[in-house]
Amino acid sequence: MRLTRTWAALTGVVLTATLAACGNAGSDGADEDVDVDVAEDAAEQFDEGTAMRRIAEDGTIRIGVKFDQPGIGFKGATDDQPSGFDPQIGRILAASLGLENEDIEWVETISSNREPFLQEGEVDLVIASYSITDERREVVGQAGPYYVTGQQLLVPTDSDITDVADVQGQEVCSVTGSTSLDNAEAEGAVPRGFDTYSECVDQVLDGTVAAMTTDGAILLGYAAENPDELQVVGEPFSEERYGIGYSIESPEMCGWINDTLTAAFDDGTWGEAFDNTLGVSLDETPEPPTLDECA
Repeated sequence: MRLTRTWAALTGVVLTATLAACGNAGSDGADEDVDVDVAEDAAEQFDEGTAMRRIAEDGTIRIGVKFDQPGIGFKGATDDQPSGFDPQIGRILAASLGLENEDIEWVETISSNREPFLQEGEVDLVIASYSITDERREVVGQAGPYYVTGQQLLVPTDSDITDVADVQGQEVCSVTGSTSLDNAEAEGAVPRGFDTYSECVDQVLDGTVAAMTTDGAILLGYAAENPDELQVVGEPFSEERYGIGYSIESPEMCGWINDTLTAAFDDGTWGEAFDNTLGVSLDETPEPPTLDECA
């Protein structure tokens, strides 16, 4: 399989050196300045009957991403396309199928509908801070991981909570259907689930719950939106391995996804995408993770 992907210079990406302006994340069209050269004659690179061949021949792909996670997946009310690391990964994969940005249909996906969307054929891929678990792999395919992070806490700046041990017996929120709630409950917290991260942040801001918990990268974005009111605390108390979801009926997609990610790791595309999204709020670019073998 021949993958011909290059990225245009990213110097025009309109992102500041910190997430201080993250309240407008996505509204500056940051990802629109990234140009992706697509593979030529992509359909011919795949066997007949594969999902990749079908998508390439159809000329369109539906990708489920989050719309409310600054740095990872965010789409403001007036934005044409979502911005963030997950959409960047989606564009890399689409390019390997010969698809331009305008050939991608971005579908807002929340934590609780990721498996149903894949099972019902609502999307071709889910790239939505989607932690790989054995339970999920029983009902959908998950390739990767393309990023590894850890769970932390978001609390008011005047909170006495400094670590996960301090939330025992207190209400901690996250999104319904996420592994974060299970992890928090295991640490002794009282879990509260909401449909979106934004709702959860609001509950922390108004003092309804003591803390919000999810992956540290997500929390840093929300803290940057409210630097005088919110802060991220504690050492990571879980390992979250972000995977790319696909239909379990199309196992051949795993090899294609892993091959495309490997190429992006090797040619620097992954690192550039990271630096201009999640990397804005971090000190350095991590090493690409080791991919799981396809079954």
